Amino acid sequence: MGERLQALRHAQGLTLDELAARSGVSRAMISRVERAEASPTAALLARLCEALGLSLSAFFADEAQQASPLSRHGEQRLWRDPHSGYLRRSVSPPGMPSRVDLVEVEFPPGARVAFPPRAESRVMTQHVWLFEGELQMTIGETVHRLAPGDCLFMDLGDAFEFHNPGERPARYAVILDRGR
Repeated sequence: MGERLQALRHAQGLTLDELAARSGVSRAMISRVERAEASPTAALLARLCEALGLSLSAFFADEAQQASPLSRHGEQRLWRDPHSGYLRRSVSPPGMPSRVDLVEVEFPPGARVAFPPRAESRVMTQHVWLFEGELQMTIGETVHRLAPGDCLFMDLGDAFEFHNPGERPARYAVILDRGR
């Protein structure tokens, strides 16, 4: 992950200070991530990706892999958030000319992940579609309790929080649209 972040930063000609200013993440933390001395949380990684103009799916995409419209389950990229323990699977085929990313998430019982408001994300929206378990989504002051089959549409520029109040993992899909 650190090598990927550094390669993307260098490809855009950004210094550590410039990426820090764009993302609101400290220069020291970015340096620690790049040197594999720290593993970023989901919220921190989202801020870095946003500053680089990427979705999380694009960040995890294997650029050496030949672009294909078919994404095989065994080849889909996985990432576990070190803070909450949630597991993220990039389902969308990488390298396709689409604004939409499809992600599958397994969210542990009791887990919570909060994302601060970000003006840069106002052009992005997402659907959260719950398959199993319970999910509580807080967007600003509004709390939504999702049950299996429920789907919530949201603007990513607002502050929001994912929380699993249940006793078993929540499984859901996120359909992210990177631009309106």
